[in-house]
Amino acid sequence: MKYKAAIFDLDGTLLNTLDDLCDAVNATMDHYGYPRRTLAEVRASVGNGVERLIALSLPDGLDTPDFDKIAAYYRSYYAAHSEVKTAPYDGVLDLIDRLESAGVKTAVVSNKPNGATVKLCAKYFPRISVVGGEREAEGVRRKPYPDMVCRAVEEMGLTPSDCVYIGDSEVDVLTAKNASMDCITVLWGFRDRDELERKGASRFALTADEVFRLIAE
Repeated sequence: MKYKAAIFDLDGTLLNTLDDLCDAVNATMDHYGYPRRTLAEVRASVGNGVERLIALSLPDGLDTPDFDKIAAYYRSYYAAHSEVKTAPYDGVLDLIDRLESAGVKTAVVSNKPNGATVKLCAKYFPRISVVGGEREAEGVRRKPYPDMVCRAVEEMGLTPSDCVYIGDSEVDVLTAKNASMDCITVLWGFRDRDELERKGASRFALTADEVFRLIAE
């Protein structure tokens, strides 16, 4: 195998979480009397953490009164409804099994809140033992800073050159670059190829089988 470990993004890469994310955004907007957001709007807004998602969902963004309270409501609602419509993308369960069976370690690094990240990974990907979500309150900066990726690499006892980062967004492309790590960009997630190419993505996978081939070659 070309790499000793594969580090995955979660939303839009391993799990299709979009419907549950959109429902949580709109439950929050409804609760505080703001306009609802479309699935396409939420799709374009995810990937940079809760605060960024809520800021992009509110008409006045970060200047919205009680912004922190609104974001906290979203966090609470989503934590209780994160598994309603969420499901793994085609082939990813088999992909994780194939990698682990081939001796390639796997990890997840996500800007999703840490509690939800750990909960979802425990349910769908129990073979992945290294899992990290957003923990900025602990001084660990979220992606595209390399902090969480570097922690995962260290926990696996490896170096960045041993690893490849797999994601679906421009945030993931930049994260891999900041971590001095190779990157594979999947095309079934929350961004379109032309947008990703403009952001520097160059190695693409249309299927989980293609991801395995790029890791193995």
